[in-house]
Amino acid sequence: MPSSAKVGSFPPSFRNRNIKTDGATIHVRVGGKGPAVVMLHGFGDTGDMWAPVAAVLVEDHTVVVPDLRGMGLSSHPQDGYDKKTQAHDIAQVMDTLKLANAALVTHDIGNMVGYALAAQFPARVTRWVIIDAPLPGIGPWDEIIRSPALWHFNFRGPDVERLVKGRERIYLDRFWNELSANPRAIKEATRRHYARLYARRGAMHSAFNQFAAFTQDAADNNKFLAEKGKLTMPVFAFGGDHSFGMQMAEIMRLVASNVSAGVITDSGHWVMEEQPQQTTAAIVKSIRSK
Repeated sequence: MPSSAKVGSFPPSFRNRNIKTDGATIHVRVGGKGPAVVMLHGFGDTGDMWAPVAAVLVEDHTVVVPDLRGMGLSSHPQDGYDKKTQAHDIAQVMDTLKLANAALVTHDIGNMVGYALAAQFPARVTRWVIIDAPLPGIGPWDEIIRSPALWHFNFRGPDVERLVKGRERIYLDRFWNELSANPRAIKEATRRHYARLYARRGAMHSAFNQFAAFTQDAADNNKFLAEKGKLTMPVFAFGGDHSFGMQMAEIMRLVASNVSAGVITDSGHWVMEEQPQQTTAAIVKSIRSK
């Protein structure tokens, strides 16, 4: 793999904070002024994935980029990996930063936390850009999880951590290689960066628990939809054309009434690594649109 590309860094104006929530300490990057944008990553990444977007949006927004509970530089508690609980983490981060509301940008597991946040606290989410991962329990979820490519959803038990320990890079390479349109687009420096973070003590235990919580997440999501109805804020749904594509908008129309659709071309699941300029442009346009 070529190693010329490096993981993007946040502008020097950003500051790092560790914010205590109920049961976790969330590592957060904060920069800029103006309307707030909260950006949530998924598995295989951390908040570092959003650096190219943050560098643009910081010009006219307050940009908030957490590492989710159990990931990156956030703490690794034993429990709380259902997305309803993690949404409370994000709400408490917003409270600490004195942000009444924010636009939301999410990918992968971040989508699931994002829905739990928007469903529980709809007044706190002004618009939502959601990228390339389904919502547990919603629409074709039962069909999606039968895909052989998603075997990792049920890869857990007493021995999985021993199997992966010391082999985190091998495990992560599987995701980057098989769920991308072009594995060479995910550079060696990027792979090393995230492999080091996921090799931290407790990180893979937490990651496996993100997936183990899907059954509870599905039940919570169906309850949100039944009790609260569809979201009404503008939702911009994007999928990689070699991944979820336009299906993202189809899924989101089941839970939201104002959905716009888009596709990131020549990309699989890892849109920020595979097509950073195209993805950044799509996100920025969605956030800045009237």
